[in-house]
Amino acid sequence: MGFTDSLKKLLNIDEADGNKVLVTGGLGYIGSHTVVELIEQGYQVCIVDNLSNSNIKVLEGIEKITEVRPVYENIDVCDFVAMDKFLTKNPGIKSIIHFAAYKAVGESVTKPLPYFRNNLQSLVTLLELMPIHHITNIVFSSSCTVYGQPDTLPVNETCPIKPALSPYGATKQMCEEIIRDTVAASNGEIRAILLRYFNPIGAHPSSLIGELPNGVPNNLLPFVAQTAAGIRKKLKIFGNDYNTPDGSCIRDYIDVVDLAKAHLAAMRRMEHPETGFSGVEVYNIGTGSGLSVIEIVNKFEAVNGVKVPHEIAPRREGDIEQVWADATLANTKLGWSAVVPIEETLKNIWQWQIRLADNKEETKRGRFLGGS
Repeated sequence: MGFTDSLKKLLNIDEADGNKVLVTGGLGYIGSHTVVELIEQGYQVCIVDNLSNSNIKVLEGIEKITEVRPVYENIDVCDFVAMDKFLTKNPGIKSIIHFAAYKAVGESVTKPLPYFRNNLQSLVTLLELMPIHHITNIVFSSSCTVYGQPDTLPVNETCPIKPALSPYGATKQMCEEIIRDTVAASNGEIRAILLRYFNPIGAHPSSLIGELPNGVPNNLLPFVAQTAAGIRKKLKIFGNDYNTPDGSCIRDYIDVVDLAKAHLAAMRRMEHPETGFSGVEVYNIGTGSGLSVIEIVNKFEAVNGVKVPHEIAPRREGDIEQVWADATLANTKLGWSAVVPIEETLKNIWQWQIRLADNKEETKRGRFLGGS
């Protein structure tokens, strides 16, 4: 990095059309990786995150990777007054990338009300504040769970939205409708892109940020890595009697850095509406192929030379049998595609876990350097 580039990073000078970006949940798993990609492309980033499923030390990881410490405040996005004050203190934000939501499918089945309250209210707060603070663009973190169990595979954006199989999935469906109605009523003042993620996995190649929630992980790969490291005794594979080749669920696993880059592509499309952008656009973000849970475990063991003790457990309520993406629309309209090989992704996960294990004091407390 040359002197000029270092100075620009030090001063946090923005070269991306003067845009500032607000990232809600920016210290979480996908949020932190997206923040890194934004900063590296010259955006000025502001973060709000209430640390409910992340860790303040993620900010250090972001700074080490980018040499920039973004603006950050500990705020619950549901708090209209606090968010209004934050946006007043940080004028000039043109776009929001909204990650701040509860996301564990299984937990949403047993605790539905917190999911409805948090996931819906946080979005409504942002949509109410956008016109007040002259914010035009929002990228929404949606999910392939909006499709339910699809009739045909791979899934494209025209597939019907089926009844949700979990309260988490229902919140994503509702949020999408809220955005559509709000954009339609905004007379062109608000533009939105809905990114329907498939299954994000991996860690930054630097091993400075990655996925690891507070406490026991709800997602597959952190649990796999912790089991390989001896932190968890055994991985439970929920069901081996699905209508799939090996009986376990099939998912489209996408590297988190690839996913982060999709958000930049979405923002740039909204920044340049002359490309034919409509008021709301929807894109699947996935690799276009599926792997079963058992396949992922076997690949993780083979790539990293470790063992992952596991057992078959009963099916988990809310799980979809199999789903993978048709990402053609994102490939063509956003100019984005997934490029990181699954083997590299699984290696990055293990290197991230090794780095975490080096900090024994943090491990004992169940608090780690990475956000979820």
